[in-house]
Amino acid sequence: MIESPRPPTAGPGPPAGDARDTRVPIRVAPASGARRLPNLLGFNRERLTALFRDMGERPFRASQVMKWIHQLGVDDFAAMTNLGKPLRARLAHEARIEAPRVVSEQRSADGTVKWLLQVDAGNGIETVFIPEEGRGTLCVSSQVGCALNCSFCSTAQQGFNRNLGAAEIAGQLWLARRALGDHDAGDARRITNVVLMGMGEPLLNFDAVTEALDLMLEDFAYGLSRRRVTLSTAGHVPGIDRLAARRPVSLAVSLHAPDDALRDELVPLNRTFPIAELMAACRRYLAHDPRQRITFEYVMLDGVNDSPAHARRLAALLADVPSKVNLIPFNPFPLARYRRSPDARIEAFRDILLSRGLVTITRKTRGDDIDAACGQLAGRVQARSSRVRARRDSAAAAAGR
Repeated sequence: MIESPRPPTAGPGPPAGDARDTRVPIRVAPASGARRLPNLLGFNRERLTALFRDMGERPFRASQVMKWIHQLGVDDFAAMTNLGKPLRARLAHEARIEAPRVVSEQRSADGTVKWLLQVDAGNGIETVFIPEEGRGTLCVSSQVGCALNCSFCSTAQQGFNRNLGAAEIAGQLWLARRALGDHDAGDARRITNVVLMGMGEPLLNFDAVTEALDLMLEDFAYGLSRRRVTLSTAGHVPGIDRLAARRPVSLAVSLHAPDDALRDELVPLNRTFPIAELMAACRRYLAHDPRQRITFEYVMLDGVNDSPAHARRLAALLADVPSKVNLIPFNPFPLARYRRSPDARIEAFRDILLSRGLVTITRKTRGDDIDAACGQLAGRVQARSSRVRARRDSAAAAAGR
């Protein structure tokens, strides 16, 4: 068992309902030449074992360091007291543990927490924690922006900047656990589930995403079960097949329409991978674990995809696919061209699916007062990141006078 001092944690945030931006006191390595060093925060067990082997160290050092980083939240090699001092010094010289920088934290009246994270000088991402009775779900991002241009999603309006690295993806979980005090919680961890439903299309950043998934499932890191980690895709068929072979976790598919004509409009990726190909890929995915169900996400857009006829076509489409349907009331954002379906129409849609034997739930909107609800992420990331950079540059200029 590793002996260590209590790892540093962020102090308590503002009370629920206070949506002020607050700084979370997490130490970040300096931005100088250290950035060129390998960032062990994103190394899965295979890569970390190879690193120690190349250093002439025993392979078990990988599991020791993983525990320090991911289970105890330590980012200082000097604190890893079961490593010899020469190895600690060498690691400090040749490697780093660096997460994205927390720019702000917002807390919703319903307990949802959203962090704005800076991943480089010009890019920000958002990560959201959603507390519920008996579970806590962390929604992480896989890209800065998104290239898929789904017409109902605010992230799509930002455009695409770049993929995140494995350290930037896993680092969101690392940061959230520290900010929420999970390292002090023992078995009563606040983060019990992780969903890759934040900014970006995860399957278009396959290698980094699967390395981060390795860490989420790794016993020496976060130790989550495959059923507690969900990857959401807009329907990238080759990526679904690759995921099944490489790291099959729970799969969610952003469907949003029961036919190609409508889905082409809502989810442009459908023009490349139409519904028939997508459903075939889903069936192949389920062959790896017949006990699994695929979650189909369906945003409810007033007068667009919410009629009884749409519900009946959706039920027919999913009749032979073990599945669960999540109906998502549309969450508005500035300049959106859609409106949320009325509650009565959502209920009627749900009842049709239930009557045909489909497990169906209506997702409760969480965190919409801080733009953390489904489809709202990144609505203000660029503007806020620009303000942060402007303040930093102004302070630097003042210091130089």
